[in-house]
Amino acid sequence: MIQTVPTEMCVSRVPHRFLTILAKSEDTVRASLTTIFLLLLLLASLPLVVLAGDPTGATSGTAANVTAVAAGEPTTAEVANDVGKTKIAINYVWVLVAAFLVMFMQAGFALAETGFTRAKNAAHTMAMNLMCYPLGMLGFWICGFALMMGGYGAIALLGGGAVLTEPLSIDVFGKTLNIIGTKGFFLSGDTYDVSVFGLFIFMVVFLDTAVTIPTGTLAERWKWGSFLIFCLFMSMFAFPVFGNWVWGGGWLAQLGSQFGLGNGHVDFAGSSVVHMVGGVAALAGAIVLGPRIGKYTKDGKVNAMPGHNIPMAILGVFILAFGWFGFNAGSTLAGTDFRISVIAVNTMLASAAGAVAAMIVAMFWFGKPDITLMANGMLAGLVAITAPCAFVTSVGAVIIGTIGGVLLVVGVYVVEHKLKLDDPVGAISVHGINGAWGVLSVGLFADGTYGAGLNGVATPVVGLLYGGSASQLYAQMIGTLTCLLFTFVSFFAFFKVVGLLVGNRVSAQVEIEGLDLHEVGVLAYPEMSRSPSLSGAPAYLQEGPMRPEKGRTPEASLA
Repeated sequence: MIQTVPTEMCVSRVPHRFLTILAKSEDTVRASLTTIFLLLLLLASLPLVVLAGDPTGATSGTAANVTAVAAGEPTTAEVANDVGKTKIAINYVWVLVAAFLVMFMQAGFALAETGFTRAKNAAHTMAMNLMCYPLGMLGFWICGFALMMGGYGAIALLGGGAVLTEPLSIDVFGKTLNIIGTKGFFLSGDTYDVSVFGLFIFMVVFLDTAVTIPTGTLAERWKWGSFLIFCLFMSMFAFPVFGNWVWGGGWLAQLGSQFGLGNGHVDFAGSSVVHMVGGVAALAGAIVLGPRIGKYTKDGKVNAMPGHNIPMAILGVFILAFGWFGFNAGSTLAGTDFRISVIAVNTMLASAAGAVAAMIVAMFWFGKPDITLMANGMLAGLVAITAPCAFVTSVGAVIIGTIGGVLLVVGVYVVEHKLKLDDPVGAISVHGINGAWGVLSVGLFADGTYGAGLNGVATPVVGLLYGGSASQLYAQMIGTLTCLLFTFVSFFAFFKVVGLLVGNRVSAQVEIEGLDLHEVGVLAYPEMSRSPSLSGAPAYLQEGPMRPEKGRTPEASLA
């Protein structure tokens, strides 16, 4: 039986001290609420108070900020001088930010190439992508920049005077053609100039892009010593020479002013100067070095060698796509050039079209969308739009990117299955084939709304499909053929000579075991090693060289 207790008794049992504390708590709460209310009231009244700040910026930047003899009372000439400096300052900031974006593309290349190759060579592939940046930079500083831009002339967009004014020229058919620059070695003398340094940083990050392209094609078998020499050869000779012919006021750029072929060979941001040079160098290297062990069977069938980390590779592709805005739009060298919006949008659209086109072709050809082809299709669209990005409409950009994506899939198949060339990352197709396509597309799709004055020609760049004559297309074809011949011959000879001197390729045993420990002294993934003794310590700390599995020779591993 449950007994009830009267309420009065329960209340009476509550300690008097507790009731006192409760009453004080209620007083505290009331005081706190009152304080909060007063603070809110104070904050609400602040907009009614006239403050000394400038929240809209209406009074920031007045005549007092113009450099003048009489402070706050600038003359017309002083105002004009400040306006000019401000315009040039905007261009400097634009060029530097764009250069920083392009530099960040090194990370994209490193991630993409490493992800698309096998785990046992990850540290070696990363090491190549790391060192081609400082080696290329130093080589370009020593002489590459001088050979490429030494005859460029005044850097007007950066406010520079006539500093780079020493081209080496020859006379051909009564025409004076520039062959190479001869000023700016070590950035010394009067090339110690802000405009020259601004141009240098933009050019050197483009050079490093060209240097890094072959590291993907030749990954998993390239000897470290040969790679080091290659970085210097590319930065001190091959890239600067062809770059001079197109961007340094050289003979390909003069095809318009000297021979009436449109605006000369036009490559706005580097489809040929950067990407095709890198892609063709990779082609020459792939021919000389040969395929990876086990890539092809004795009867010529292709063995798949999948990359070890696709998410890493895709992240790299996105970083490359991001950096490409600096690559293309930055090539105006002017933040005051409103065309940068057109260039940026064309760049995006072409990358999208390339990825979608590659996906569709892969689905019809192979039955499923291949993520590696989709990723490379995006890069193919970007490479293809790099030359024409400033000269075409958005429709033209989509068409160029679409064709680039198709060429990528077809190119990868032809290179791997028909030519029997081993290209682990597809760089020959992405950069070589689509570099050529991008340059040629200028002669077809340039709409005639931009480029007046380019290469000393007063009229804008006009392609065949927009009412232009075939002359611009001829100039593009001459430039493309020149790039192919010059680059291939240079690097084929280079790899042959280096092969005789130091060797281009690691031994079969090293290749089978992995290049990481043997070539760069550390394992990317020590926990994945078959041998517990291979902890990832430098090679000189190991008790002996890595050996194949017990009872299995390198030759047996080919079976």
